[in-house]
Amino acid sequence: MTGSQLAAFSSTLPLSRMPCIPPSKEFLIFMYKRSGFLALTTVGVVLCTAGLTPSVSQAAGSADGEKGSYAEKHGLTVDDIGHINALNEKALNLGQPGKSSEGPLPSAAESLSSSASAGDRVTPPAEPLDSMPDAYRAHGDRATTGISNYIRKWQQAYSHRDGKPRQMTEEQREQLSYGCVGVTWVNSGPYPTNKLAFASFDEDKYKNALETTGPRPGETRAEFEGRIAKQSFDETKGFNRARDVASVMNKALENTHDEGAYLSYLKAELTKNNDALSKEDIRSNFYTALRNTPAFKDRNGGNYDPSKMKAVIYSKHFWSGQDPTNPSDKRKYGDPDAFRPDQNTGLVDMSKDRNTSRSPAKPGESYVNFDYGWFGDQKEANPDNTIWTHANHYHSPGGAMGPMQVYESKFRSWSSGYTDFDRGTYIITFIPKNWNTAPAKVKQGWP
Repeated sequence: MTGSQLAAFSSTLPLSRMPCIPPSKEFLIFMYKRSGFLALTTVGVVLCTAGLTPSVSQAAGSADGEKGSYAEKHGLTVDDIGHINALNEKALNLGQPGKSSEGPLPSAAESLSSSASAGDRVTPPAEPLDSMPDAYRAHGDRATTGISNYIRKWQQAYSHRDGKPRQMTEEQREQLSYGCVGVTWVNSGPYPTNKLAFASFDEDKYKNALETTGPRPGETRAEFEGRIAKQSFDETKGFNRARDVASVMNKALENTHDEGAYLSYLKAELTKNNDALSKEDIRSNFYTALRNTPAFKDRNGGNYDPSKMKAVIYSKHFWSGQDPTNPSDKRKYGDPDAFRPDQNTGLVDMSKDRNTSRSPAKPGESYVNFDYGWFGDQKEANPDNTIWTHANHYHSPGGAMGPMQVYESKFRSWSSGYTDFDRGTYIITFIPKNWNTAPAKVKQGWP
């Protein structure tokens, strides 16, 4: 955009929408390079956010303590979000047990030498095993670092197998480069299948709010019901439920050396605790989860010995309105009835999760399809002090997206979410016990 074009554009705006800063050369170059810049409803890094009038959905999100949309938070264009969603989907497909890529994963050298344009994902180079990480940049409840520094930290703190640190392999660096999906992928081994998801939904709170309150000014009925449903989920209770179940599973795994013994012990423990999961069918996802974990069968993993495995946790944030047969309002503002947990067990049926992003309510909106956070098996008892590792987007250091940043967020920061998501689940998967996915005391950033 030239100076004259910018002036013409600015003249059409009310004073409250005028740029906060004079159109410097750097500003004009930035406007030109980000081709989808003006398509965003709000770009807080350039325009005065105090002078903007947010959309109803954005205002609702702000009032409910959210961070706005993922695009706004990270300064991303509509095209950027499209690239992220496509790469997220590709990572899930590649990482599913039993699936493989169409060809071998590209080498780090090939990735680094490729031409960098919008959408390029680059595998980061190897880091020496003896290299110590630098301190993260901490701000509030979140600490941030670059992908290479995270690799160094991972090698020092998370890579251990049988007590020995290991260098992150080329394949693991390839996995990591996919962003939030990659962080969970590289820590969980073969990608989890999201089958053991837990959440907490307050049915009474939801019904009472529908009866005693109404839509906000300008809010549709569908938007109102979706907002109330979102507010009726309690992520702390959902996380605690997943931790409690994982604890029982780990107790059952401790001294059992075949699957039958593990299942018998697990069912007995749940029955003793009067847990509704004890009544699940023995062929359900809950009881067959260990059997369907690739690392359980691998001779370098569990080798069919449950005592060599442990239950760990990760989290997924996503949008509820994914059913293509539903009216458009449910896809725009959320489906109040979708992905609710079973009121007795806390289990969420994820079989209809298509990894579909929220539909835009108005032109120019664009949303990320999901966000993953890795927890592992931290021992911190207070949920508020737990640390969740995730990332902003895939690694594209020479492209439009830019380099990948890795985050360590405390639970309140992680669970607050974005307007892109109205569901937060806490999911159990199994990994070999000798994998160290969390030191005894996890510190945000690096001491």
